[in-house]
Amino acid sequence: MSTAALVNAQDSIPVTSSYGDKGFEFRTTDNRFLLQIQSRFQFRYATPSDEAPTALEDYYTEDADTLNINRARLKVGGHAYQPWLKYFWEYDLRRGYLLDYRIMIEKYDWLKFKAGQWKLEYSRERSISSGGQQMLDRSILNRVFTLDRQQGGAVYGHLGGDGLLDFNYWTGITTGTGRGASSNDDDKFLYYGRFQWNVLGGGLEFDASDIKRHDVPAAIIAVAGSTNRSRYTRFSSSGGGALEGFEVGEDGRFKIKQYVIETALMYKGLSWQSEYHRKTVTDTLNSNLETTMSGYYVQAGYFLHESFNWWPKPLEAAFRYASFDPNIDNGDEKHLEKSIAFNWFFDGHSNKLTADITRFDIEQLASYVEDQWRYRLQWDVSF
Repeated sequence: MSTAALVNAQDSIPVTSSYGDKGFEFRTTDNRFLLQIQSRFQFRYATPSDEAPTALEDYYTEDADTLNINRARLKVGGHAYQPWLKYFWEYDLRRGYLLDYRIMIEKYDWLKFKAGQWKLEYSRERSISSGGQQMLDRSILNRVFTLDRQQGGAVYGHLGGDGLLDFNYWTGITTGTGRGASSNDDDKFLYYGRFQWNVLGGGLEFDASDIKRHDVPAAIIAVAGSTNRSRYTRFSSSGGGALEGFEVGEDGRFKIKQYVIETALMYKGLSWQSEYHRKTVTDTLNSNLETTMSGYYVQAGYFLHESFNWWPKPLEAAFRYASFDPNIDNGDEKHLEKSIAFNWFFDGHSNKLTADITRFDIEQLASYVEDQWRYRLQWDVSF
């Protein structure tokens, strides 16, 4: 790393510049101020389509190969006045809007606060950045169960005891109307909480692939839950939306309760994660009709060089199996995803090449069984 001293005036505080894991850094010599700037791009080719089917008719639509910049982001973060008073914002250069902006007070490891807009720490799969994923994209469950970005406030921390007494927690209140919505659509807020047991101590960050090659196993078991009432039945980076079979309704129309149970493990190049989701949508304007959906996925990756010297050290192989039931009371339809992926890490997640092959299936009791294959190649680079 190179360091240079910059002084703009006689009474200015000297600033050092460097380059690290979070891009270009500018830090005052007294460490009262830190500015980090990083950009990230995803270049992707997909055939016959880049979209995952969500309904039977999607299997019959005309496909088109795609070659595009899938993501383009600018990230700015650091601290001001005190190292524990932190800030972060992320801008979507491709779509032209703010994704994240938040202030964090992190003076104590066991008690931290933040306010702003961010991806709620609900499921591990969604909390992992799109640049830190193991597979090329998140599973088919993400569209249905993610809370995604919301505006609000949260309390969180790490209760680090000895051995088995090691926990993380997150809990907060948000508007529950999605990214970019600064107000609620009724007087009901979104409440969420996540409790994570770091089974072997130390825990795991929201990151995929055992790039560090853990010499000691690291594992977690986590549970999270949420309740909300709004006009929406799903959320994404674009904001609030509607699941198949629903529409964006009147203010406060849909009452949603959901939970997730998950596991994760990393050890000597091997990584594992899984999630089980359940979500109930109550239509308060339609005789309180309830629709309960569920789904799960299992995912694993391994740097085979740890067992076979002939396997290239930077190359990881991974797979995922996911299953989603849009209405467990009917049980007449099921969506399946089976994926394999290969990652070549030039510089960790900051510079990697990923190739994947995915098969999607939809099974219906009315004799419909359809499948679709997808092939993709992506270069993800941050600087």
